[in-house]
Amino acid sequence: MDFVDILWWILVIVLFLSSYAGIIFPIIPAPLVIWGGFLVYHFAINDESLTVFFWWSMVVLTVIVIVADIIANSYFVKKYGGSKRGEWAAAIGVIVGSFIIPPFGILIVPTIAVFVVEMLQKRTYEEAFKASIGSLLGFLGGAFAKFVVLTVMIVWFFVLVII
Repeated sequence: MDFVDILWWILVIVLFLSSYAGIIFPIIPAPLVIWGGFLVYHFAINDESLTVFFWWSMVVLTVIVIVADIIANSYFVKKYGGSKRGEWAAAIGVIVGSFIIPPFGILIVPTIAVFVVEMLQKRTYEEAFKASIGSLLGFLGGAFAKFVVLTVMIVWFFVLVII
């Protein structure tokens, strides 16, 4: 392996690690960043070891990551009695929260936003609190799912590349 290959590998690894930042900072598109690592490897290092099955599987896993991210928050807010506006507050709160007191803002801002929105809709304190907890659980569930799927994608890549 020459110096240029080492630099390409460093870029691949940096992209893979950066994809995990997308769990905490939703402004970073984790699936696209991980795909950047795959593409750098494929076009700069070795264009033969990643199979068609691998590429199609990564497409499916990418869709799962995106859907899990979108649905988890909405599902849990709704499950815990939140309104449509509460679901929107949770989604917007996650984005805004990633810029306010990172990384904790991503947990705090949506939870407070859902609570406030539900209270403004004349919900009881208990209903608003329950919906805001739903937002928190939704984010944590989505983040866990994203972490697992990203890890599977990266491990699968290295299994193919090393073997």
